[in-house]
Amino acid sequence: MTPRAVLAPLVAGSTWRRGVFLLLGGVLVLPYVLLVVTFAQLLTRSEIPRPLVLALLVIAAAIAVVPVFLDGSRALEIAAVRNLLGVDLPDPTPGHRGDRETRLRGALWIATHLLTGGLVMAALFSAVPMALAFIAQQFGIGDEIVGRERFGPLDGRDTGWLTLTGVALLVGLGYAVAGLGALAGSMAPVLLGPAQAERIAALEARTTRLAERNRLARELHDSVGHALTVATLQAGAARELLDRDPEFVRRALTAIEEAGRTAMDELDHVLGLLRETGGGPAALAPQRTLADLDRLVADARASGVPVDARRAGDPADLPAAVSREGYRIVQEGLTNAARHGRGPVALRVDVRPDALELELVNALVRPRRADPGRGGRGLDGMRERVLLLGGRLTAGPDADRWRVRVRLPFEETR
Repeated sequence: MTPRAVLAPLVAGSTWRRGVFLLLGGVLVLPYVLLVVTFAQLLTRSEIPRPLVLALLVIAAAIAVVPVFLDGSRALEIAAVRNLLGVDLPDPTPGHRGDRETRLRGALWIATHLLTGGLVMAALFSAVPMALAFIAQQFGIGDEIVGRERFGPLDGRDTGWLTLTGVALLVGLGYAVAGLGALAGSMAPVLLGPAQAERIAALEARTTRLAERNRLARELHDSVGHALTVATLQAGAARELLDRDPEFVRRALTAIEEAGRTAMDELDHVLGLLRETGGGPAALAPQRTLADLDRLVADARASGVPVDARRAGDPADLPAAVSREGYRIVQEGLTNAARHGRGPVALRVDVRPDALELELVNALVRPRRADPGRGGRGLDGMRERVLLLGGRLTAGPDADRWRVRVRLPFEETR
């Protein structure tokens, strides 16, 4: 082992930060020390009634112990450990009150921090001046501090052992600080780590965020993807008929404009949801439902996709979530038919008393993959929507046709 490796813990920045953390505990323990000294002196004075002193001692002890068990004290300790000891501890869950185990672990950590900090501070104020005085003897100064009569002759030939002792005290204090800091860093996750209830709350919050991200991703994919498909098909058809049918080109450009405006509105809505916290105007923006089915079918027909739509029942009887997700499923189905199919699309929307049933059938330009469990982002998004509502989806080739069947159950509210 090289001298540099031996001295590395003494000069590392982490050691200095750990020292600051330990000294912070020493500073915090000073009021407790003063309290103990004060009551020790009061108990030795006979002119003060002892029952009164004992009563005040009980009250002071209760007041001194309460901060150790507070959630705020634990949060401050977590911040200090994260910044000074370099231990990655999560912040306490907002609004979550720690259970008994968490409070006891936090109190044990705070008590340990105060005790070790007090010991380090005491060692610092006693060992450092003594070590410096020993070292000073090598240069013929500091005799008054150490004392000739105590250590004998202090000329240059006899004070080498004092210098070594002073250096050893400083080095030992440095290693003690580094070791105690490393020990505190290893104990922090055990005593200050999140409780089981906090872990569950954090997992639930993370699950909620992921679910929201997936929902917004589906919204963007369905709305913007549908608009781009319509625009691409219309632009291609308009390019082919630019010289022969100006009226069709005019209608195609109108359809492209309307699809772009719709996509921009829905994109603005989704971006508003991303920016808003706690629900704002953007979160309350209206969303498409099966009540807008006629417009969706009209847009598909305007893009050059013949749609034979058959509807049974009133979409107004559907729960809002089922109606909204049903609209998106139909939208994605029509988009896929425009991209990968040919000929007319047979669409069936059946509103039953306890379920919504959807079916889309179209001919294929080329055979799709035979495995209905695998698909692109659109089919994956449809499957996620169905699963979230506890429904069932089947999608796959049927001879030379592609068939999608969806059933979304709900409780009857009529």
